[in-house]
Amino acid sequence: MSAFSAAATTQSPATAATAVNSADLLLWVAVPYICLAVFAVGHVWRYRRDQFGWTSRTSQLLEHRWLRWGGPLFHLGAFAVIGGHVVGLAIPASWTEAAGISEHAYHTVAVGLGSVAGLAMVAGLGMLSARRLLAPRIRTTTSHSDKLLFPLLAATVLLGISATVVHNIAGGGYDYRSTVSPWFRGLFALSPRPEAIADAPLLFQLHALSACLLFAAWPFTRLVHVWSAPIGYLYRPYLVYRRRTSHTPTPGTVAAHRGPDPRSATR
Repeated sequence: MSAFSAAATTQSPATAATAVNSADLLLWVAVPYICLAVFAVGHVWRYRRDQFGWTSRTSQLLEHRWLRWGGPLFHLGAFAVIGGHVVGLAIPASWTEAAGISEHAYHTVAVGLGSVAGLAMVAGLGMLSARRLLAPRIRTTTSHSDKLLFPLLAATVLLGISATVVHNIAGGGYDYRSTVSPWFRGLFALSPRPEAIADAPLLFQLHALSACLLFAAWPFTRLVHVWSAPIGYLYRPYLVYRRRTSHTPTPGTVAAHRGPDPRSATR
């Protein structure tokens, strides 16, 4: 009986590890790949079925006071946040160290600039969300996809900021480039590493899962306009505008501009 109890005690950790590994495979391998597949196939479907709806669905003509401040704050903050995520997740720590950037210097700059960018993004998103809720004309034009996008986007941003504040500002610091980053790079290298993110703090895990869901919802929302950014405006030639005269020109004035009347020269 004691031998059986000892064997059960010995096997129970392995059984628990198997259960944890199964959950990790579901959360950190299956879910991200499903979301990425929906992201890719969804864009193809959206482009083939809804090219006329491939826009940001701007409502500037209906309301512009909130949009004038909220739009630039959100977009500039989003660009900075995306750039920080690219450096932090896609570039290994060994590369930045080889470039002469120490880990302490990297985290100091990342936390400082990331906090400013995150606050700008939150402020802009808050203005745009309040605009959707408080402006009657904007509220009536809010689509079902917007009702999904705005809460999901807000949850992703707030979870990322909360993780930074709790663990890197108020806490003792957490090196996500040793856990979350290898997991992220492993997905695209087709060598997933669920164990790398399984031990990460809960806020980082929730932030990663909400980002996966955001990518899955991307093709079916106004976020598709990111791929139609008017980059051509940066290098297209200037358009020449000429002011029309405010009064109707007299026949003599027209003749003066056009030159002498050919009929008068024959007289």
